Amino acid sequence: DVQLQASGGGLVQPGGSLRLSCVASGFRFEDYAIGWFRQAPGKEREVVSCISSRNYNTFHEPSVAGRFTISRDNAKNTGYLQMNNLSPEDTAVYYCAADLYCTGRSTPRYWGQGTLVTVSS
Repeated sequence: DVQLQASGGGLVQPGGSLRLSCVASGFRFEDYAIGWFRQAPGKEREVVSCISSRNYNTFHEPSVAGRFTISRDNAKNTGYLQMNNLSPEDTAVYYCAADLYCTGRSTPRYWGQGTLVTVSS
């Protein structure tokens, strides 16, 4: 059974930090790119960051570049998204996904459940 279990969301003040985790099982984690998507209230889902299975190439949406860092630990079947200097506009449900490549397509091979990040004073 394929699972992508996202966790680490919560309430944080503007300027604060959170680290999201995505624990995967049921497929060969090391063969897949791991991406993070988010969906803010009233908006469409968008890709945030991605890390490839080869060479650990990374992608960041321009609004988070310099603030977010994506990483992975294949030995633990886990992906991470370190989020720093958070802004209220980062408030969204964050989703972990796995796909063959970091294309940012809205229909990746596997979806995980979302974890809610709320940035508010």
